[in-house]
Amino acid sequence: MDARRNNILKEIVETFIKTAKPVGSKALCDKFNLSSATIRNEMAVLEELGYLEKNHVSSGRVPSEAGYRYYVEHLMEAEKITGSDMLKLQKIFASGELELSDAINKCMEIISDITNYTSVVLGKNSKDNNLLQVSIIAINPTQVVAVVCTDKGNVENKMFNIGDSININELIKTSEIINKMLAGTPIDEVSVRLESDVKPIIKRQIKQYETVYNIFYDAFNDFVAGSSIHIAGRNNIFNQPEYNNISELKRLANKLDDTALIEKVAEDDNDENEIKIFIGDESEFDPNVTIIRKKYHINGEEGTIAVIGPKRMDYQRIVSLLEYIDEKLDSRKDENGK
Repeated sequence: MDARRNNILKEIVETFIKTAKPVGSKALCDKFNLSSATIRNEMAVLEELGYLEKNHVSSGRVPSEAGYRYYVEHLMEAEKITGSDMLKLQKIFASGELELSDAINKCMEIISDITNYTSVVLGKNSKDNNLLQVSIIAINPTQVVAVVCTDKGNVENKMFNIGDSININELIKTSEIINKMLAGTPIDEVSVRLESDVKPIIKRQIKQYETVYNIFYDAFNDFVAGSSIHIAGRNNIFNQPEYNNISELKRLANKLDDTALIEKVAEDDNDENEIKIFIGDESEFDPNVTIIRKKYHINGEEGTIAVIGPKRMDYQRIVSLLEYIDEKLDSRKDENGK
């Protein structure tokens, strides 16, 4: 790969990212002040090297998976976050009212909105979390949400259908008993103490104590079980032209609903402090998407933020956005002295 082929490949990749249309030799002649024959020859060489693929319905070329990888590793230039994007994210971090997990979720929602990709936050519950409180919020007469909060800012919500047999006031009373008895307990010990210490008390005070007990047991058990998943812009990615095909859209939609598959996005590797880019078959998620992810460790909380888009993703922009969020998270870590 000499300089000219590098430049031609870079132009083809970035043009295809913007237009989603195969790039022909004519479009490159003026850009590089070369003849159409020379451009076609260079494109043929790039195709032989495996970096370009020929589109079946036109004479243009599109980047291959290897072409995107070569672009990411050798040709992609650092890009500063735009003022508009920065302002939207700054507002989130400037708000002192948001817990860390909520701030991260809001940032990824913004990224999804401004890019038309899908973003994911996978929060891993840290072992040194202690119960801060559990709350019951009534959605309607037959549905409630149990909200579990820890001293590290982790929050988990779980909705329950309670029907007509349970009085919401009894759930609230039970939450008050739990908070009084178990606040400060390591989160992975709460279920055991719920059985040994709390259940005998609510048995004497709560009519439907077994059902009420199970609601809180399930809420705590779900919290300890593993990662909490927040998906933003689940349908945004379907605005991309790659998903005009209804069968392709349904296939990806099913994968975005597969919790076990989403959790694979956060699987550990040796470079957990770096932004990682997985193109097509490089991830276990889907051969037709790119995943760009970054892990975070701050104030006892850890997790992964990731953006899922077509292989024709705006790599430079996503990397710059994740770098900016990482920088802001580091600033918050410095402010807290951790």
